[in-house]
Amino acid sequence: MVQLYNLHPFGSQRVVPCRQEPARFCCGRDVLFVAGTAASCRVEVFALREQGRCDALGSFATLGPVLRMAHSQAGPSTRTLQLELDEFVVCQKPVELLGEESKLCEIPITLESTDLPTEDTKCFQVRYLRFTPDQSPFGFCEETKLHSVQLLPVYQTGSSVTDHEETENKRELLSLFCFFSLPHVGYVYSVGKLVELISTYQYSEKSEQAVLTPQFLHVITSENLQCFTVRCSAAAARDEDPYIDTTIKACPPIALDVCALRMQLFIGPRAICHFKNHIILLTKADMEDITERRKPTRRMLSRKDDCIKSRANSESEPGWNLYIINTVSTIQLYREMVDYSRTYENVKTESCIHLLSEAHLLVRAAIMDPHFLNSDEKEELLRVFRESCAALGDCYSRYDYHLALPYYRMSGLSMAEVLKRLVSEGDEIQTYERGFLFYLTHCLNEDVNEELSKESANQVLQIFYLADPAQLPHILCSPCMRNVCPLRAVKYLQKVEKIMPSVVLTLTKAFMALKTGDLAMYEHEMDSYKETVLACGFIGQPKLLRHYKEEIVVPTEFAVHLKEMQPGLLVAATVALHENSKMELEEADTFFKILCSNSEHAVPQLLVDFWEALLVVCSQEETLQELLLRLTSQYVWRISKQQFPETKPLRTTEDLINSCNHFGLIFPWVTSIMSVESPSDKSYHEDISKLQSLLCSQSINIASALPVLEPLTEAGNVGLTIHVICNTRLGKYEEAIDQLLKRCPDAVVLYAQHELKDNNRAVWWNKLLPELFKRTRLTGNDCPVLISSLKETLSVVAVELELSDFLSLLPEDGTAAFFLPHLLHCSQRKLLT
Repeated sequence: MVQLYNLHPFGSQRVVPCRQEPARFCCGRDVLFVAGTAASCRVEVFALREQGRCDALGSFATLGPVLRMAHSQAGPSTRTLQLELDEFVVCQKPVELLGEESKLCEIPITLESTDLPTEDTKCFQVRYLRFTPDQSPFGFCEETKLHSVQLLPVYQTGSSVTDHEETENKRELLSLFCFFSLPHVGYVYSVGKLVELISTYQYSEKSEQAVLTPQFLHVITSENLQCFTVRCSAAAARDEDPYIDTTIKACPPIALDVCALRMQLFIGPRAICHFKNHIILLTKADMEDITERRKPTRRMLSRKDDCIKSRANSESEPGWNLYIINTVSTIQLYREMVDYSRTYENVKTESCIHLLSEAHLLVRAAIMDPHFLNSDEKEELLRVFRESCAALGDCYSRYDYHLALPYYRMSGLSMAEVLKRLVSEGDEIQTYERGFLFYLTHCLNEDVNEELSKESANQVLQIFYLADPAQLPHILCSPCMRNVCPLRAVKYLQKVEKIMPSVVLTLTKAFMALKTGDLAMYEHEMDSYKETVLACGFIGQPKLLRHYKEEIVVPTEFAVHLKEMQPGLLVAATVALHENSKMELEEADTFFKILCSNSEHAVPQLLVDFWEALLVVCSQEETLQELLLRLTSQYVWRISKQQFPETKPLRTTEDLINSCNHFGLIFPWVTSIMSVESPSDKSYHEDISKLQSLLCSQSINIASALPVLEPLTEAGNVGLTIHVICNTRLGKYEEAIDQLLKRCPDAVVLYAQHELKDNNRAVWWNKLLPELFKRTRLTGNDCPVLISSLKETLSVVAVELELSDFLSLLPEDGTAAFFLPHLLHCSQRKLLT
């Protein structure tokens, strides 16, 4: 479907003062090259100026008639190799082959550089793409002849480029589009890792030639110049940001119907090309057309007097013209499209959105232009872009429940500004559509950093009371609504309560009573439910906790209603809310601290229970490490201060090890150390074992935890276990062995058996055995633990080493009878193998 809008993309028109009849032409670097017909063998050169002015620079002869001309910039950028596309071969046979299969076409292609080789040109490759038009309506005839083929690159948006002085050679390719045109239909493909058709153009009459630009498709027929919209900027925006269609940002769909903006009459259009904001058009009229043209006609485009004089002095035959037509500025055309869209505003919303989307894509394409950063219109274009987002937000607020939100966000409008655009003052019978309510609900629930004025907050209160009263308690909990009139809020809540009562509604009424200082009403509302139900109400709407914490005027009355709770239920419910993104960690902290009325220096056990329970289901690494550090810090604080929990923990160490991967099995050598001197208090022991279990798991980042563990450095056997676990986790096995030999040699062999395996096996004979030799010499037979450890170590080393290596490790001053059994075992093992 092609919609036709009578807009004006074409601006001023001038005639190129050619001295001979043009046959071929091309543009590049503000220069126009015009080749004459076969008889002239000459090329004229013109400089393109502002507003389409054209000055002759000179001419040069060619050795023969010019068959084809093209301008190419030296060293094109191919650094973004994810597209891997540099050249195409287009065949008119009805076969479509892509990738490796396309090489079967057997058309040899050789890349040849026309300038000195550079790093970029070394990356060139050949990729084949065959285009297969739909032959069904025409069969094989002139109607299916391919007459225009073009590649259109789109580069990274100007706003994302950091170096404002970046040259054109360093532009980075973002998307590549390929355009094919037959006489009656044109196709635009996005050519990346996949080849995807994004637009099809059905022409109203037979076309002669077409040219694609980032903003328009220009097509010439036998009688006119036509201008169509394109979807390239929409496709490129999604290539740049695959997550563009969210609640934060949006872009009109690629599949939007294309539309014709203008059909401009010309006599005998023959060829067309595009350069910057210029269209160069060659017309050649037949003799009957010339006769008709001499009759006075109404001109649709202005022609300057100097150009007419230049044309009159032409040496060529009459009947041809080479025009330079300026396309109007993006902002001017945008304004016209917006004005035109207003004719559909109250009649057909879809057409209004369609035209506003076209205007939006027009501006988006201009912003994607590599020259955007240096454009004089940069700030104005950005302002217009935001304006177009606001206009689309207005449309979708009345039509689509989702898209109003991202477009309003992209517009930069505040909630108060959106309210002024859409809400009539004092109109109590105004209807509010889903898009607008969706926008408001999201902004209020997501804690947008905007505090509405009293008037705006009261407006929002009235809107939801009329359109969605069930949301009132939740809306009033938003920090944005801090200035709402509490008396009016209570009035509306009372009306809603008669129809749909709830715990959250009651808590909201109680909060509003506190704001007005009505303690009697507060008491009445809080006495409506049992304490457990009230606590569940706070979990159902966590934002109420913030309000009570920040604005409560009678904390003792509030605390009375939150004393008797069911800890397991509260913790489980809070974990579920956090996992469903309904409650942040800080909100949970506030909830449990208010609930338990603890001092600033003591974390309530219920909060520790929540952290422990949350570890069971936590999957986000950042949150996981934060929870592990919080728990570690709390265990350390309790152990070092000998501060026991005020209530019995919900889970024991064994429960946590069995249910949570982040609590590891406590190493046997840790248990061995602790058995030497175990604390008598069971609660104290529980915190120690939980801390050791956390450190024995592979989850916690030990390096981050070291500062938190510092207070336990000298805490007897507990401190020793912490030291050795940390050194082991950090790969410092020799330091761990030194600590154990110094403070608890009973556990050193058990430690070695558990930790010195695989790649760490050599520590047995390189570190442990020499240390035991040294310490045994110093103590003699006075330390049977060292003697026993030495024997067990020799047994292990004798199994692992060759006899010669084992002998080299034994001391020369040792007792032969002590080492002989181990030497015998080592030699017998060698004989058996």
